[in-house]
Amino acid sequence: MHLGLNGPLPPRLEAQVAESRAFYAERGERRGPASLEELREARAAQVAGPLPAGATVEQIVVGSERRIALRIFPPKDTTVRGVYLDIPGGGFYLGPTAGGDLRNAALAESLGIAVVGVDYRLAPEHPWPAAPDDCEAAARWLIEHAGTRFGTTALAIGGSSAGATLAMSTLLRLRDSGSAAAFAGAALQFGTYDLSGQTPAGRLIADEYFLEAYLGHVADRTLPDVSPVFGDLRGLPPTQLIVGARDVLLEDNLAMAARLFAAGVEVDLRIYPESPHGFTGHPTGMARAALDDRNSWLADRLAAGAPTPGP
Repeated sequence: MHLGLNGPLPPRLEAQVAESRAFYAERGERRGPASLEELREARAAQVAGPLPAGATVEQIVVGSERRIALRIFPPKDTTVRGVYLDIPGGGFYLGPTAGGDLRNAALAESLGIAVVGVDYRLAPEHPWPAAPDDCEAAARWLIEHAGTRFGTTALAIGGSSAGATLAMSTLLRLRDSGSAAAFAGAALQFGTYDLSGQTPAGRLIADEYFLEAYLGHVADRTLPDVSPVFGDLRGLPPTQLIVGARDVLLEDNLAMAARLFAAGVEVDLRIYPESPHGFTGHPTGMARAALDDRNSWLADRLAAGAPTPGP
């Protein structure tokens, strides 16, 4: 296991500590919706905005004629070097944001890859297993169609917060059917991997409303499809875990890194100082540094996962 940032801070991050500390002191503590009423208010306040230039929405049809929307961000004027399946966060009950779309468009351009975001069904209207069903369907669509649609079969998957949880659940489903090897890596940002409240890390968030919205009907929340930290993690692709040192989910990410390592998975764990949950979506130098690290890791994984050119 590669533990990023063990030992003295690199100068490039040490220079960002004071800025991050000041930014979050002024910003104050934030939390997600704590009731259905607050969730409705949060959704109403979300401003989706137009998609960035060149991005499109494509509908795929899965079982029972159910449709899933994919938000596709291609690079401009370059051969596509790989495809990254991005699963957005939002507590399983908030959808993609304009900021997330802009970041995906920038990632596509920076790495010369196609970024595909999945609009999975949201709780509480569509509780588990609707979201992982949709994410699995999107992943299988990519495995089948990436070569013809994008000209490459080099694939990676990732997400932030709930999106990281769903990315891990998707990989476990694919692994169980022999398909996880199609993905060269998983880039996961501050996921929540114990939704059961059975571990010390899981108990820190046991009273959050999103758990009731997403899992109120589930008796056993230690199912790996719900809480991936309880799963058999063997056979998963190399995984990068990014988390802030001030994130309530830090212990959860440490536990997931340890379990992945014990299962023989190549793990790159990176912990960023003075950073709370969701920090990579904030306008700080620390966020930019973390995303640069994610991008470099993704580029290496997609290059390793690309087919070798013929003579």
